[in-house]
Order: sequence, then C-alpha cells, then structure tokens
Amino acid sequence: MACAKVPLDELHVTEPFGPQGKERTLPALHPDRKEERCFLIFKPPPEDGTPALVEEFLEHAQFISDDLEWLLALPHDKFWCQVVFDESLQRCLDSYLRHAPRSLDPSGLSSSPAVADMQRNIHRSVFMVFLRMATHKESKENFITPAVFAEIIYNNYLFDIPKILDLCVLFGKGNSQLLHKMIENIFTQQPSYYGDLNETIPSIIQVFDSILQQCGIQSEDTGAGQPLKLNSNRCQTSMTMSEEELADLVLYMCDTCTTIHSFLDIFPEACSTFKQHSFLNRLSSFYEMVVPDLEKAVKKRNFNKSLQEDMWRRVSHSRKKMVEIAHLLLQHSCLQPILEGSENVASFVEDLLQNFTAFLQEKRFLADYDEQFPIADDISLLQQAFPHLDDTRTSYLLQGVESAWECVGKKRSFPSAISSANHSVGAKSKTSRDLAASQKEGAGALGVREELRGAEAMTHIPRKGDNGAVCTISAGELESLLDHILELLPDLGEGFILACLEEYGYNSELVINNILEDKLSPSLDKLDRAMARPVKKELPSVLSTRSNVFNDDEFDVFHRDQLDMSRIWKGRRQGESVRATLNDKQHIEEQRARYQAYQTVVDEIPITNEPSGDRDNAFSMDDYEDEYDDTYDINQIGANDLDEEDELLNRRPFTIPQVLRTGKKAQEEEEDEEEEEEKNEAARKDHFVQDPAVLRERAEARRAAMQSRKGYRPPPASHVVGGPKGRGQAQETVLDRRRKEANKSRGANHSRRTMADRKRNKGMIPS
Repeated sequence: MACAKVPLDELHVTEPFGPQGKERTLPALHPDRKEERCFLIFKPPPEDGTPALVEEFLEHAQFISDDLEWLLALPHDKFWCQVVFDESLQRCLDSYLRHAPRSLDPSGLSSSPAVADMQRNIHRSVFMVFLRMATHKESKENFITPAVFAEIIYNNYLFDIPKILDLCVLFGKGNSQLLHKMIENIFTQQPSYYGDLNETIPSIIQVFDSILQQCGIQSEDTGAGQPLKLNSNRCQTSMTMSEEELADLVLYMCDTCTTIHSFLDIFPEACSTFKQHSFLNRLSSFYEMVVPDLEKAVKKRNFNKSLQEDMWRRVSHSRKKMVEIAHLLLQHSCLQPILEGSENVASFVEDLLQNFTAFLQEKRFLADYDEQFPIADDISLLQQAFPHLDDTRTSYLLQGVESAWECVGKKRSFPSAISSANHSVGAKSKTSRDLAASQKEGAGALGVREELRGAEAMTHIPRKGDNGAVCTISAGELESLLDHILELLPDLGEGFILACLEEYGYNSELVINNILEDKLSPSLDKLDRAMARPVKKELPSVLSTRSNVFNDDEFDVFHRDQLDMSRIWKGRRQGESVRATLNDKQHIEEQRARYQAYQTVVDEIPITNEPSGDRDNAFSMDDYEDEYDDTYDINQIGANDLDEEDELLNRRPFTIPQVLRTGKKAQEEEEDEEEEEEKNEAARKDHFVQDPAVLRERAEARRAAMQSRKGYRPPPASHVVGGPKGRGQAQETVLDRRRKEANKSRGANHSRRTMADRKRNKGMIPS
C-alpha cells in the first residue's frame, strides 16, 4: 500500500511478482511497473472521403482513442510509469502533434460526422494527456517533488520547444488560460527550457533566411560578409519556381508565422527572449522583402483557381500574423511595463521609440502595422505616462507614418496619425484595451481552429460583453466563431449556432460547454439543431436605385440598349463648311407648303340652286349691303370746342366751391392752388437763374402765412445767454434758464438728470 503524503519519486510499492506470486518492493517509478501496451501512430483523416479510407481511419483512430482513455484512467503512479518508460506512447503523441489538422488546412471532417466525432475525441484525449503530464501535483496525496519533476520531463523529452509550439497552435483556441498555466509551470519548474528557447530562435530566423533564399532575394543581414555561390546567378525566384514549390513555400511561411504568434500570445514571458535576438528588426525586414514578392507571384501567375485562392488566403494570414507578432513583442516588452508603472519607465519609452524609428525604413510593414495598431494611439499613451516626451521626435515619427502610407499608395479608413494624435489626449488607447482584453480572456471547451479575421472586415454586429455592456463583433469574428464551433460540432446547423451565440453573448466556449452538457436555455432547446442559416436578402444594385437628373435621357446607357451615335463625338465637333451651309435648302422646302396656301384666290363664286343647308363652306356668307347710315350727319359734334393749343393750356382747372370745402382740407387746397399759381408765374417769367435771397424770402413768407392760418404761435426768443458774470442777470434770462433746465429731457440728453436722480434716490449712486 502506498503511504499518504509521500512524493512519487520517494514512494516504494510492494506487489506480487513471478508465477509463484512472491512479493517484492520496487520504487513507484520503475520500468517493470509499465504495462505492455502498444500505442499506434496517428494518421490524418482522408481528404477525399472515400468510404474504404474513412472506414480504415475510423478503425485505426478507435484504437488510439481507447488507448488514451485507458491511459487517463490509470492512477497517478501507473500513469507516470507508462509516460516515462513507454516509447510507443511518446511516438503516438508526437505523431498527433505533427499530423493533426491546423486551422487553415482543408478540412475533410464535414463530409463524415463519424470522422469529425472521432477526431474530436482524440483531440480532447491528447490535450488531457499533455495537461496531466505538465502537472506535478494532482492532489495532496498524488504529487512529485518539483526538482525531480523538472528532471523527469526534461531528461525524458516529455516536453521540448517544438512540442510546446505545436501545443499552442493546436489547443490555443479556447484553452489559452490552461495552456498558459501549463507552459508557465513547465518553464518555472525547469528553467533550462529558457536556454532551449534561446537556442531555438536563431533556427527560426534561419527559416526566414531560407524562405528569402528560395525566393531569390538577397537579405542584407545574410548577404553581408558571405561570398556568392557559383550558381547564384541562376537561382530561381517566386515567378520561376514550380507551383508545388511555391505552394510549399507559402505553407511553410504561414505555418511558421502562425506558430510563433500562438506561442507568444499564450506565453508572453518569452517575448523578452525573442527581443534579445533582435527578432523584431529581422521580422520587419523579412516582411518588407518577401510579402510583396509572394503577393505578386500569386496574383500574376496562372494557377488553378482553388489553389490560387488558398495561397492568397495563406499569404494574407501570414501578413496579419507577422504584424500581430510585432505588436505582441512591443506590447509585452515595452508598453506593458510602462502601463504597470515600472521603475525604469524612461528606458522602456526610449526602447519603444527606437523600435518605431527602425520601422520607418520598412514602408510596407509600417503602413500595415499602423492600419491594425495605430501608432498614434501608442504615442498618445506615452505622452500620458511620460510627460517629458520629446514632441519633436514624436512628430517626426508620425510624419514618417504618413510618408509610409503615401509611398505604399494605400488610403486610410480612419483619421491620419497626426490628427488623431492631436485629438486623442485623454482617450483610452487601443493598447490599454488590448491589455484589458488579454486579462479577461477565459478558458472553455477545447478548440482546434485558430481565429482568422481579416483587417478589412468592418461590418459590426452588436453583442453583450461579460459586464453586460453592448459592444460590437465584426463579420470576420462571427465567421471565425462559426467555423470554430462547426469543427467541433459539425452536425449542428449554422442557424442554430448563430442563435446560441446570440443567446450567450457570442462566447463560443460557453456555447460549446452548454451544448455538450445539455444545459441550453429552454428557448434554444425548442429549436431544430440542424436549422440552416437564414439567407440574407440581396440589396438592389446601385444602378437600379440611383436617381439623378440624367435618368432616362437619350444618353442613359444604364437604361437604354441603343444610342444615337451620330450625337456622340470625341473632342470638338467639326462644323460644316460655309458652302455646305449655303447649299442646304431644307428650310425652303419646309416653308414651301405654307406659302402655297396663299396662291388660292377666288374671284367669283358660282351660286347654284341648292338648299341653304348644303352650302356650308368657307365662301357661304351673307351678301354685303352697301347702304350708309347718315342719320346724324347734320349734327356738328365738337365743332364749337376750344381747339387752339393756348386756350386748352390756359383753362382753369376744376376746383371745389368754397361753401362745400371743409376747414383743413380747404386750407390745404388753397395752399396747393397758390403754389401752382406761383409755379405758373415763375414759368411765365422764365428766369434762367433766380436770386436765392428772393427765393428764401418767398419761402419764409409762405411758411409764416401757413402757420398763421393754422393758428401756430412760434415760441418766444430764448435769453439763456444773459450778460457777463458778476453783474446780475435779467428776470427773463433767469426764467429762460430755469425753463431750459426743466425741459432738458426733450432734447438730446435723454433725461440724464432725471435718471441720475432716480438712481441716487434708490441708493445706487453714493451721495
């Protein structure tokens, strides 16, 4: 019997041995305690879906699944004996890590639900085996001494850097927290893995150099100081290599970038090790040289359509992952220490600015990086965390970003870096949001497919976050969630999965757990699990819905199939010559019929003995009767009128009799009459220039006469001036001055004295 609370490495067990059943005592970890069991090597599922191959795969995979389930059911000591001393188990696990389908591989699981279910079972079992292998303490009774655990996993190659990288790629989606704890425990208990990682990074850089060499591109870092090979002048390029070689090269690059991104995303502590090898600079230069070359080759070469689409998808995915790798390295090596308020904030700020400055040479990489992670947001964050930041340096960086966009020839879908930096003070930066999101990432059901979301997916769908707040999910993210769930549960319909995602706030892990454990809400249980995705209504084309002033005119090519091409010409239209214009008699022919109607002249109309009702024509009119009416010819009408010009002008105009006039109206009419008489007199005198003094006297006389008729009495003369001071003033002067003082409000002073007295009485002006 095993003693309680004794580590496995110190534990001894007594068990029967031999045909006679004698007991013997052995260490708990001993080769003789291993069960004789042969674990088969994993083979990937068939892609073509042939029934015979599918049946063979299912039979082969069933053995592997049963063996792994048996292994997981073993007790703690038996499990570790099998793991440490059974080489076939390690070959089985290694084969699965090597041949398991990746996220971008063409999936043949949807053709057969049985294959998908079997693949899902093996996937889960393999992950649980590695998770148990990375745990040195399962309970208070079952545990291994940490130092011995570190030696076991390191010396027996239970874990190494390639295995850890493959684990991140295969199981990172949906299990990031578990994988982080697992890898963190491995590196914590055995620090030698940091040394292995340090030796692995040059191999990764060598992979980049190999890809450049196969594309016929000479890198500055690899080409310096090395002699050229004899066959270097006839090396192949991406445009001359075969289709198979180009497809393998693109697959190689995509797998490498995806693996590195998954590892750094799950285990950010490795970013410092990558930074020591100047990995960021090598990555940016590799991106600048190889991405345009491969994009050009995929676009211009004639491939099979499906192969070309797959290669373009992998190149785009590699671009996205390389940019995200650069962001992860900057975030965890520079930005996160600044946010956490480390002691040497200035050194981290300087390091970040130096990296951005190094990016200025790589125009394509800088523009793509700024498109996904705006540099203006990071600079705004630096300005908040480090007030002593040099504005000249930041302005230079932002201008370099603008120059990179112009050199690449891309158009921004958001405000420029300079304008956004000027208006982003006080706003939460994208980096801080990324850090907060990385801390809230939860663990859930197992997943195989890694999220693939293009930067161009801008359509957003509302969703609810963990705190109940409404956020948005892009169309690319939604498709990624659907693909992830369909790979694990291919028998479900897309419509049912969409309903589940909407119900649980687009949390794929929660959806998978609730489906597997039959814990769906009642509203979802009523739905058909094979429900298809609702078909989107196609929007009408822009041409059918456009509306402008040129609709249905003679040149509307969108609604007319035939146009009068004689009305269309290029450049200035050539006018007709003068001779052709003069010879054109078309206007005469048009007027000929009109003038011919005037040639019809009827002198005599023959009258026949026909009824009057039959003579309804243009000439059936009554006869003219020439008899003049001279009844009033004896009256001389107008003979006695005044016809002379002088007599007509000198006639007195009509006036109302004096008796019938009213008072005021009569006076006005008299004045008008007098004015008219004066005008007439002046006109008869016909003076060329009259004396102004005479005119003024006449006007004054007329004014006085008018005022006297109206009873107006002019005010008396004012004597406010008075005599000199000291001699006294006359009584009239004193009265006039008093009257003027009292009536000031009638003039231009506007009651200043009255208003001043009013303010003083109310206490507004101190006395």
